[in-house]
Amino acid sequence: MSALSKPKCGPPPTPSRFRRVGSVVGREFAAYFATPVAAVFLVMFVALSALLAFQVGGLYQRGQADLRPFFQWQPWLALFFMPVLGMRLWSDERRSGSIELLLTLPLAIGDIVIGKFIAAWAFACFALLLTVPIWITVAWLGGPDHGAILSGYIATALLFASLLSVSACASACTRNSVVAFVLALTVDFLLLASGLPIVLDFLGRQSPAWAVDAVASMSALSHFDGAVRGVLDARDVLYPVSVSVCALWMNARIVSWRGAA
Repeated sequence: MSALSKPKCGPPPTPSRFRRVGSVVGREFAAYFATPVAAVFLVMFVALSALLAFQVGGLYQRGQADLRPFFQWQPWLALFFMPVLGMRLWSDERRSGSIELLLTLPLAIGDIVIGKFIAAWAFACFALLLTVPIWITVAWLGGPDHGAILSGYIATALLFASLLSVSACASACTRNSVVAFVLALTVDFLLLASGLPIVLDFLGRQSPAWAVDAVASMSALSHFDGAVRGVLDARDVLYPVSVSVCALWMNARIVSWRGAA
């Protein structure tokens, strides 16, 4: 047999990072629909979004064709739903012992962390997508600024990413889902509440202007409100991306440090 016809030997080629992360995303995203919990989550999110927009926010009574009442409640819905979605990402793996098998797979810890996050974020964005009929209703009733509404949806998806990444990091800290939920809820609330007018007014009486501006710039709510107005500034995009990257980096470090413990 000639040298050209000899079969090639050696280890199989290593899958690209995109394929490795994609395999985790597919596994995790499919797991959401393996139980009725996904349907309950989606129904509750869409129902509460519509109820708060139409009944509490007075979408009909305002006489304006926009979705401001819808978007003004999204941060507070996300404050509850993102910790619910993220609290089991790692705590359930630790409690069931399946994290031992997960960490022995030929995947880097970073691949698993990113894959789990993307799957959870995709599910959250799918829930947000189910609220598009509210947009269609407003468009049928009047002539809204569709660019501003699209900017609001993008801002909401980015807000989901930042709060969810914090929730995933909290889940990596404990094997108790309830503890993970409370921890994520606390940190996410601080990220939102630091931009409330009552907080900034209080700080304005106690601190110099630069300190108040610094606190406001660290608030997820401040950046979200700016984007919902229809002006998607680069800083309003960079903030949730930076929070997500930092939280996921900490998530990977915690998983690497704790291992299967």
